[in-house]
Amino acid sequence: MIYLDNAATSWPKPPMVADRVREAILHQGGNPGRSGHAMSLAAGKLLEEARNKLAHLFNVADPHRIVFALNATDALHLAINGSLEEGGHVIISSMEHNAVTRPLHRYQERGGCVTKIPMDPVSGVDPENVKKALRKDTRLVVMTHASNVCGTVNPIKEIGLVCREAGVPLLVDASQSAGCLPVDVEAMHIDMLAFPGHKSLLGPTGTGGLYIREGVEMAPVRLGGTGLHSEEQDQPREMPFRYESGTQNVQGLAGLAAGLDYIEEEGLDAIESKEESLTSLLLEGLASIEGLSLYGPPKGVRRAPVVSFTLENVDPIEIAAILDQSFAIAVRAGLHCAPDAHGTIGTLAAGGTVRVSPGPYNTEEDIQTVVDAIGEIAEAF
Repeated sequence: MIYLDNAATSWPKPPMVADRVREAILHQGGNPGRSGHAMSLAAGKLLEEARNKLAHLFNVADPHRIVFALNATDALHLAINGSLEEGGHVIISSMEHNAVTRPLHRYQERGGCVTKIPMDPVSGVDPENVKKALRKDTRLVVMTHASNVCGTVNPIKEIGLVCREAGVPLLVDASQSAGCLPVDVEAMHIDMLAFPGHKSLLGPTGTGGLYIREGVEMAPVRLGGTGLHSEEQDQPREMPFRYESGTQNVQGLAGLAAGLDYIEEEGLDAIESKEESLTSLLLEGLASIEGLSLYGPPKGVRRAPVVSFTLENVDPIEIAAILDQSFAIAVRAGLHCAPDAHGTIGTLAAGGTVRVSPGPYNTEEDIQTVVDAIGEIAEAF
């Protein structure tokens, strides 16, 4: 199989990821922070190792400001539901994922107000529009760093500066950028950063986290045992325990740490450069196919390694099925859990797009093969 669905979950993982998960299961199987025996302490050391590596990647000064979560959705829910009180105002873009829009829809049902500002599929959100949308009761701004539908990259640094000057926290969804595009929480003025471990960070599923800048206060949404201040009824205030109740995914996070080691060894710049080259090759090849429409930034404009297209008079689901069954090529088709993005680019009524997303293990031969296969499908219809 040629795997080109890395925007959903990266595959294959670096061999060291599986090795590290196995080692953790065999030798660090205790419960971190709950006991004083050697295996419990070893498990706790694994968590700190993963936390430290994430802090290094995102330029976080205090690793304890990183809270582990199940995935980016879980992290976003913590940030959104923990930050908002009834009656406040939130600003988002017109291309957010359902992990943002659905909790905010419920927030609106409970009396909150949400403003969606336009996100241009090529250039992203205009920071001036964020500035204009701010109100006295604005409690939060939520922005995707890169669109999961068409790879559009938002000017987060400039948006972050607008938010910082207004004293409004900025929550960034880094689901399509963490591990393949540079993310610096200090330089980009990010107050909260939600990220998955299983995409470009190359870790196992069931991993992810939320960075919370010092001074940003929110209510914990998952209460329970932390191994700290167990005699008290209230949740501990210390980080990261305030937001990490229950036993963490120790083995998964050990694998995530190994994925971060791979990124460190290869170099983020080298990974970004390779995926940019593959994406450009893909855009160039697809642009030559008659009846095919591309969405998002054109070749030469910076984007995440995500390419969406449609073929005239052919259902995207059918194209993906043919690629899978006749060519052994794995892509994703449909709405990609982001109907607002499809409304923005005009593909909602058509059932979405076909999404091709290269990863660090793909080759130029893989890209040429998928371009040829889509060309054959186009000719057949």
